[in-house]
Amino acid sequence: MAQASDQGRGTVDHAATMRNTYELINAGDIDGFGDLLAADFVEHQGGPGYPPTKEGTLDFFRDLAGAFPDWHMAVQDLIAGSDKTVARVRVTGTQRGEFIGIPPTGGSADVELIDIMRFDSAGLVCEHWGVADMLRLMQQLGVMPAAAPA
Repeated sequence: MAQASDQGRGTVDHAATMRNTYELINAGDIDGFGDLLAADFVEHQGGPGYPPTKEGTLDFFRDLAGAFPDWHMAVQDLIAGSDKTVARVRVTGTQRGEFIGIPPTGGSADVELIDIMRFDSAGLVCEHWGVADMLRLMQQLGVMPAAAPA
């Protein structure tokens, strides 16, 4: 596990890089986020209709920023390993534009996701796997009925 104190000894702090990806996305700096992705980046759970490539991923986040201009990703937990990091992230935002074919609803989103990022030897993100609570998101946007209380 890379530690911040190890940086001076030539190791890369993958946890800091992963946090930085969220900070750049939150700031709307999709190009800056792209600088952290390897040229041969592979997205394993991308948005529908987007190619599983670096450019497809950047296009998805550009569209996401247009649909949810106040989108915010907050890291709740982060576990770093030798070449992979895992984060539990709380995502909030208000849908003001079209999102994956859904016209603007004005609905607020507050969902959790799990991200796994793998890093190459240069410290760039080369693979991503993610699981988001899309059912809850669709319910919050009002495009699917909410579950009946238990």
